[in-house]
Amino acid sequence: MGRSQNTFMKKQREKKKAMKKKEKFEKKMERKEDNNKGGSLDDMIAWVDEFGNIVDEKPEPVVEDKKKN
Repeated sequence: MGRSQNTFMKKQREKKKAMKKKEKFEKKMERKEDNNKGGSLDDMIAWVDEFGNIVDEKPEPVVEDKKKN
């Protein structure tokens, strides 16, 4: 008779387990690289222009001449 199949089955289970762990780790790293949360503060700031519209860039300040006659 041949050898017992127990050791072969154990090795196969360990290989499957190691492959799953490796795939899980790779998916985790991929999600980490594609993560857009926590961007820079400049990306999160929105400005309101003189007409009340939301814009991405800081509007230039409006200078009004206040001459009294």
